Amino acid sequence: MDRAKRRAVAGNVARYGLNAGFIAELQERFEIDPRSVDPAWAARFREDETEAADRLPVEAAPARNSEAPEPISPAEPSDQLSAEARDAVRLSRLIHAHRSRGHRIAGSDPLGGNPTWFSELDPAHHGFVEADLDRRFVTQDLPGEPTATLGEILARLRATYCGSIGVEYTHIQDPGRKAWLQQRMESDANQPAPGLALQLRTLEKLSRAETFERFLHTKFLGQKRFSLEGAESLIAVLDDVVESAPSFGIRELVFGTAHRGRLNILSNILGKSYEAVFGEFEDVPEQDAPYGSGDVKYHKGFSSDRRVASGELVHLTLSSNPSHLEAVDPVVVGRTKAKQVQAGDEEGKEVVPVILHGDAAFAGQGIVAETLNLSQLRGYSTGGTFHLIVNNQIGFTTTPSEARSTLYCSDVAKMIQVPIFHVNGDDPDAVIHAAGLAMAYRARFGDDVVIDMICYRRHGHNEGDEPSYTQPRLYAKIRKRDSVRRLYAAQLVASGAISQTDADGIERRHAEELTQALELIHSRPPVPVEPYEPLGPWTGYSRRRPDQELSNTGVPVERLAQIGERLASVPSGFDVHKKLRPLLDKRRKCVAEDLPIDWAMGEALAFGSLLVEGTPVRLSGQDCSRGTFSHRHAVVFDQLSGEEFAPLDHLAETQARFEVYDSLLSEAAVLGFEYGYSLSDPTTLTLWEAQFGDFVNGAQVIIDQFITSAHVKWGRMSGLVLLLPHGYEGQGPEHSSARVERFLQICAEDGLQVVNCTTPAQYFHVLRRQMRRVYRAPLVILTPKSLLRLPVATSRVEHFTQGRFEPVLDDPVMRADPAAVERVLLCSGKLYYEILERRTELAADGVAVVRVEQLYPWAGPQLEQVLHGYDRADSVIWVQEEPANMGAWTFVRERVQDLLAPSQKLGFAGRPHAASPAVGSRRLHLEQQDQLLVTAFHGLARRS
Repeated sequence: MDRAKRRAVAGNVARYGLNAGFIAELQERFEIDPRSVDPAWAARFREDETEAADRLPVEAAPARNSEAPEPISPAEPSDQLSAEARDAVRLSRLIHAHRSRGHRIAGSDPLGGNPTWFSELDPAHHGFVEADLDRRFVTQDLPGEPTATLGEILARLRATYCGSIGVEYTHIQDPGRKAWLQQRMESDANQPAPGLALQLRTLEKLSRAETFERFLHTKFLGQKRFSLEGAESLIAVLDDVVESAPSFGIRELVFGTAHRGRLNILSNILGKSYEAVFGEFEDVPEQDAPYGSGDVKYHKGFSSDRRVASGELVHLTLSSNPSHLEAVDPVVVGRTKAKQVQAGDEEGKEVVPVILHGDAAFAGQGIVAETLNLSQLRGYSTGGTFHLIVNNQIGFTTTPSEARSTLYCSDVAKMIQVPIFHVNGDDPDAVIHAAGLAMAYRARFGDDVVIDMICYRRHGHNEGDEPSYTQPRLYAKIRKRDSVRRLYAAQLVASGAISQTDADGIERRHAEELTQALELIHSRPPVPVEPYEPLGPWTGYSRRRPDQELSNTGVPVERLAQIGERLASVPSGFDVHKKLRPLLDKRRKCVAEDLPIDWAMGEALAFGSLLVEGTPVRLSGQDCSRGTFSHRHAVVFDQLSGEEFAPLDHLAETQARFEVYDSLLSEAAVLGFEYGYSLSDPTTLTLWEAQFGDFVNGAQVIIDQFITSAHVKWGRMSGLVLLLPHGYEGQGPEHSSARVERFLQICAEDGLQVVNCTTPAQYFHVLRRQMRRVYRAPLVILTPKSLLRLPVATSRVEHFTQGRFEPVLDDPVMRADPAAVERVLLCSGKLYYEILERRTELAADGVAVVRVEQLYPWAGPQLEQVLHGYDRADSVIWVQEEPANMGAWTFVRERVQDLLAPSQKLGFAGRPHAASPAVGSRRLHLEQQDQLLVTAFHGLARRS
């Protein structure tokens, strides 16, 4: 007999009553494995198969979708228990089922897509019968009366967990957190009880949100605005979050959001004027970006001080972001962290990140999981992010079943064990109530919280899109649905809280305000674009490169000696690893005894000198405290206790803060976090180090959309430093190249600095220059690997006590006799030392080796001056390790050619064009390395 027929035979709701759902589940289990049910039930089902099958069918249980929870067993308690004890066990299971699975039948979908039955929530599943509904039971740990009828208990559970708010919280492992939530929700049945003032404010915000969108739709027909229509409760709930912020001790909220609804948020939450928004639609001259190319209106950031009803000021910041979904998430968290550190807000009580997401993006973009993973990590935690998913139940044209393999779009957040509130977006009171509970939870436990506001998108992905091409049935429902403002206004009118005339008056008043604002920008004379001047913590800084470089970034030898001494000092009794003892001893002596200073010590002296001068240093990245190549050892560990000690944080009593964090195994989120940190704090040297240079590929969106272009799109400066280990040493395609060509390709408008130092002193000076100039731009440093321990790649103490970073380094030997030079080899980075070695082998005295230490901003004047001294040379050759289609060659070729005398020829020595940066075979690597050096010296006469 087929499955449908068996269900029909087993049905008969009239026969089984309250137990129908339980019987249906037993029947399904029997069909799969007859041994899985009690023998008596198995006999009953076999009997039913052979008897007359004219009973009514039992309603089929809804599909479990993609969720496969461990079922709550319906098995009878032990026969040895008393009847009262068995009832208590059954009731306990029923209560737990609602706490853990009540969200499955919650009324959280305004379009009615929620199932209304779930087996584990059916009393019959737990052995109850119809007559039990009127029986009284001990209510166990439920608040309220000590006893109640099963019907009353069930009604309270359904109200708490199956209403407009469905909550997932039983996955949280900490009993205290679960108990806190449980008590808060069950004490008031998780039901909002807004006063009249809050209801009127909610209606006001819903009206402003809807009227704003309708006005834009009619006045700027066809222009993209990524409407909020269908999700207007977002404005009401964000307004409440801002208004209630002071009650939680919050003085600043840092927002991140995608483009949907962004204009509405800018106007109705952050207070950006209607005139400013309309001016961007009209594309009036005064809206032109004074700092560069600018960006579309729904990507721009904003900040304001908002005075809430209590009279207190709350600072609001909305981060600029690109269309790359969720890429702004770690940036917001990083900005928040920097603000907290500056304010001394160690627990994250005063400055709070608020990130708005789309449903498809939250489930689909990996950077969401990476950012969530930062939430409880030392150095990255902000005391909890308030996440709100605007769940349109669609992604462009993609349905939920096509967009994820999980039951809910929010399921990824379960990995950090935080509560998730699924809320009906057409019930603004419920959304506000859930947000208040979430904010209270964050304040209490310092965890992230997630609101999944289930709503819909009234239009297509943008206003020019036709959604019914692909979702005809969904949009047939949406077209018939009244807006949330209309529904809420009708609710208040029906309750007598407000008259229909008053409700209409609110809408009419908002429409008049919008009309007046549009008329104003049409009637007023053009306003000239003001020069861009950085504000807030960036006051006094500049994104314009200075005409004159700093003359000296050296540090007095006495101070360097003190730093060296402290770098080698550990607490009394601290058991240092035996292999590190000689290293620490060398660090103690190198300045005092004028020993060669290697790369790691040069970096430590740069960090240390900045710290004692009052400049904080923050370094993060994978394995960066020790260093990928075991060279840095910024943190040492007691070999017995495991205690950590960072010498750089103990240089002097009045020094600045030193932080170093080994990050999670992420590039995109961590680099985004550090970029965000650098946005809020220009006074800290903020560095991110890749494990290997090419691993930065995993953060390309952060580089392209934020780091290299934010200054011209959004007027945002950053002094972030990227440390990217680079160099060809036979380690294969993935550990050789930091892909400098990609950085150089996007270098323009002084938006980036790219350097490839060849000495520890140059590295020292470029780090100090980064913090001692008022000019700020991200700095990309191609750091070495083999040079870390190469004896000739060291510097003397005198190179640290005086001088500055030099964009171009002339040949220290050949510049004394430039007339003898017949060829100039230009190079960058560690290849310099291999060229010198080959020159010595060949005794090629007629070759000058010039190092281009700074690739961008292009050091044209400095290089021209050096090349002018070698104007008798026949040829100038650019030498690089990378293939010809990679590295700096395509960037420098025309720039170098412009500097040459007419008689000089420009050549290239490097690997041939290739699809992969490097070969896998060490033998082939050595052959290629040798060949490029042969090419560089080809045709030169050997000294006799």
